[in-house]
Amino acid sequence: MITLGIESSCDETGLALYCTDNGLLAHALFSQVDLHALYGGVVPELASRDHVKRLVPLTRQVCHSASITLSEIDAVAYTQGPGLAGALLTGAMMARGLAWALQLPALGVHHLEGHLLAPMLETPAPCFPFLCLLVSGGHTQLVAVAGLGQYQLLGESIDDAAGEAFDKTAKMLGLGYPGGPALAALAEKGDASAVDLPRPMMNRNTLDFSFSGLKTAAITRYKQFSGNAEQESQFIADLAASFQQAVVDVLIGKSSKALQRTGLQTLVISGGVSANSQLRKSADELLGADVRVFYPRLEFCTDNGAMIALAGAKRLLRGEKSDLSVSVKPRWPLESLT
Repeated sequence: MITLGIESSCDETGLALYCTDNGLLAHALFSQVDLHALYGGVVPELASRDHVKRLVPLTRQVCHSASITLSEIDAVAYTQGPGLAGALLTGAMMARGLAWALQLPALGVHHLEGHLLAPMLETPAPCFPFLCLLVSGGHTQLVAVAGLGQYQLLGESIDDAAGEAFDKTAKMLGLGYPGGPALAALAEKGDASAVDLPRPMMNRNTLDFSFSGLKTAAITRYKQFSGNAEQESQFIADLAASFQQAVVDVLIGKSSKALQRTGLQTLVISGGVSANSQLRKSADELLGADVRVFYPRLEFCTDNGAMIALAGAKRLLRGEKSDLSVSVKPRWPLESLT
């Protein structure tokens, strides 16, 4: 079965073709980073309009790359939520219209389930059950995964998500948009032990996260700095490295606690922040040989069509499909799928 996957939840338009026999056939992605950089963040109306421009050309591109025609597609999967309502509607309308015209089944997919399953596009792939650290600009969650659609939320951020804290801190430091990757790049030039920053909620029994206070602490230290321009440049690099290490320490520390409590020995780290090299390095070093760690390839850490095609294909094989109505869910708790 060949499934066309469509992702349009925020500021990236992703299309992909996934075959249940041969794996990923083709994928294409257009990022709106340059468009939204002018405004320092995502402008929902502009995001929606740009998705409309990109969806059809990218569909043609993946079909050409896979050397197949639309008539050879067996099903269409699309991101139904969560995300920006207008952006979600563009992908949903495209998917429903295409499925209706070709008389194919279509299925709305949970965006976070796509991220959670994204490492299954790799070889070797993780097997159920596993613990997932889902960490992105909008979400930071620890999820026990028993199987497809069997999700238990163990902990989540009670304020800023990790990626959101990265972006906000980078913006205050004048690092531009998108801030997370810029801060991570600057951190490579700094000393992670130079600035003493807190590790919020690390000593509490809960598996929840909190990054708002860490962000505030980093900004406070920046405002307290006094020195010349050369010293300031190095201090900002040290602050970036120290902030990044604090976030990583919390993410890995909480993941270790969750693994101990659940008895699971496989950890999946997915979402945009899973591309962070320091997070991957720390996970591999600290978790050791007793725990296997899986990540998606870097191009599948951020939003993409491949993860939607994969998640959709797995559910379509179980006989699931959406009705003809077009509905999106800007807010859609992952645990509601269970």
